Amino acid sequence: MPHSLSLTLANRADEVPRLVTKVESFGASAGLSDALLFRVMLALDEVVTNIVRHAFDDGDVHEIAITITVDAGVVTVVVADGGRPFDPQTVPPADVQAPLEHRPIGGLGVHLVRSLAQDMAYQRTDDRNVLTLRLTEDIK
Repeated sequence: MPHSLSLTLANRADEVPRLVTKVESFGASAGLSDALLFRVMLALDEVVTNIVRHAFDDGDVHEIAITITVDAGVVTVVVADGGRPFDPQTVPPADVQAPLEHRPIGGLGVHLVRSLAQDMAYQRTDDRNVLTLRLTEDIK
């Protein structure tokens, strides 16, 4: 039977600890291994932090909706926000072999999320960014 968690955060950095607490509790109740739960939390932390930092230009409070479903060993994470359009799939792969002084600023967060998830999909639906990640025990 699938386990599911839905929560809504404000686009503020101080919401990240609440996210971590909720996801840790959910992961334990859903029977996730420590390693898989760590990868889910790390990916979510990166995605939500980037939304907080980059998605909105105004000082208003905006919602970030998160749904996590665990079914048959697959964790599906959906993060939706009404910020400016951003498709992480358009970010070129990071050249982690290049010397630091030759690497562009940015893009490592997307690289990290790609390395944590088996699958990443993006849609722009109803003026919202919808990012879907799928993670399993086996790292790619």
